[in-house]
Amino acid sequence: MSRPFSSRASAGPSVRINGKIRAREVRVIASDGRQIGILPLAEAIMMARNAGMDLVEVAPNATPPVCRIVDFGKYQYEQAKKEKESKKHQHSNRVKEIQLRPVIDPHDFGVKLDRAVEFLCDDIKVKLTLRFRGREMRHQELGLQIVEKFIKDVAPYGQAIEQPKVVGRGMSVMINPLPRAKRARPPKGESGAGSASSEASKPAPRDNPPGTSPGSDASPAAVPAGFVNNPFAQLPEPTGAGGATSPTE
Repeated sequence: MSRPFSSRASAGPSVRINGKIRAREVRVIASDGRQIGILPLAEAIMMARNAGMDLVEVAPNATPPVCRIVDFGKYQYEQAKKEKESKKHQHSNRVKEIQLRPVIDPHDFGVKLDRAVEFLCDDIKVKLTLRFRGREMRHQELGLQIVEKFIKDVAPYGQAIEQPKVVGRGMSVMINPLPRAKRARPPKGESGAGSASSEASKPAPRDNPPGTSPGSDASPAAVPAGFVNNPFAQLPEPTGAGGATSPTE
């Protein structure tokens, strides 16, 4: 025996519509929210069909089940929108990772800091990871200085839950967002170009060398190569057997 009115789309295991509703009688709610009352299933489906809509079971555990006359496509859209809105406030279990290097450039450091602040202002935890390469493992204190500076700069928005730990060839620490009442205002809400952290992390302009006009580029010999804050540039190369320097990774 066929159902009185077949469904137009698959509603999934938790939502039944039209002919998939199993109860003989249902409590019907009109599309405008008006309570119609308890009706036989066939009559309720006919009423929904005459209105060009669907009969959607919204409370299957009630006695009798509660059904609403509504366009099923619109109903699905509204439910998906509500679920998306609810997930926006569930960032406490989400974690974003920020990776640093011991020889990170000040500008890159500021960019990473701004990203971390953005995550913390959205109530997302930040896992800070610093990677060592080659002989950098012999000078972990330099990497620790970078991590401690990052934690200090991000302190108005988040707090490290423990001391940085060395795991393998890296150093990591978890930063939790501060409560909204104790947290500083997001930098993106301030006027001006860029955040304060990125401006503070930019290197100060260098004076022009003697013999050059203001605004002109310095000669190649006057510009230091590589990162301007490379702490490993001043360290002596480790020597191996026979006095030869050991290659770096």
